[in-house]
Amino acid sequence: MKVYVVGGAVRDELLQRPVQDRDHVVVGSTPEEMLAKGFRPVGKDFPVFLHPQSNEEYALARTERKTAPGYAGFSFHASPDVTLEEDLARRDLTINAIARADDGSLIDPYNGQQDIADRIFRHVGPAFVEDPVRILRIARFAARFTDFSIAPETRALMSEMVGNGEVDALVPERVWQELAKGLMEASPSRMFAVLRECGALQRLLPELDRLFGVPQRAEYHPEIDTGVHVMMVLDTAARRGHALPVRFAALLHDLGKGTTPREEWPRHIAHEMRSVKLVETVSARLKVPAECRDLAVLVARYHGDIHRAAELRADTIVRLLERSDALRRPQRFEQLLQACAADFNGRQGWEEKPYASPALLLRALAAVQSVPAAAIAKSCNDPAQIPERIHAARIAVVASLKSAN
Repeated sequence: MKVYVVGGAVRDELLQRPVQDRDHVVVGSTPEEMLAKGFRPVGKDFPVFLHPQSNEEYALARTERKTAPGYAGFSFHASPDVTLEEDLARRDLTINAIARADDGSLIDPYNGQQDIADRIFRHVGPAFVEDPVRILRIARFAARFTDFSIAPETRALMSEMVGNGEVDALVPERVWQELAKGLMEASPSRMFAVLRECGALQRLLPELDRLFGVPQRAEYHPEIDTGVHVMMVLDTAARRGHALPVRFAALLHDLGKGTTPREEWPRHIAHEMRSVKLVETVSARLKVPAECRDLAVLVARYHGDIHRAAELRADTIVRLLERSDALRRPQRFEQLLQACAADFNGRQGWEEKPYASPALLLRALAAVQSVPAAAIAKSCNDPAQIPERIHAARIAVVASLKSAN
């Protein structure tokens, strides 16, 4: 029985990056031996165990064979006679197919160290085309390792996988899982650039793909199309360290512009409501978590109003705060403002341009929160009038705030 550290841990050590998790391959063992040594089984489809002390994963060396379309269409063979090289051969990229032995020596049968030095994503072998998740993984890695490029032959295989329909077999949960990870990387726009180049974006997120080539409104640099703008917004949100819901909202906030008739370009009339419907469609199809979906809907619906906050009447500001549920969910409202700020600054030359709307609306929210709703309700003889009176009091304090400024 021999144990090797494999995959991302070895890759990240060689790149001098922090190692998050260590995966191990066990060669020459059996499930029975692993259980006898105190390992706990966790694998459903193939033998994977947790170490009794460290809880790190230890998988028996295995080979795999394609049996059906999609990422789940594989059968696995794990036995003591499977070699380390055979196990590494089933991995996606050469940089992930390096193992480290107990003595620190590296086993690198597919020249992953050279590809790390050259900053290249290269597939291990022709079996790469059998698993469409690998397209998503490479796209996600591109968002993390921003100085890497994809080998031309690997690009060709990715396009082939899209063309032969393999990518269409991906289940929504797995697509969302990989997209969510990629959104949280350093440069998430690179993920979508990779998906677009191989044709996968049109299959997985056609609503986003349609934005490329659609001009922005005239006052927002129409020479930069909407797709490019959205990528700039997304990277702005990432650069500012915003949470996943904010980044997802940044990604989808302008979807409605992709449905504007060409003859109306560069104007986009009422695109916000079209964007809301498309956000709901995408979120349902990918089974997006509610917190991401709900914030994205709010950003799609209200980002135009928020950009114009200084021009809004007091009653309009109060309705915005009420309809976005800012009083009950102030933290989500702050995320709404973060996404809008990323949208405002995600334009060429506007990276650090002052954006007054968040401060103005947060002051308005604080003023509205100061309205003594309980006292108003207690003093009201007609319960039916309570909401109206509270609403009127909120308008009054916001009006006072605006006049003071």
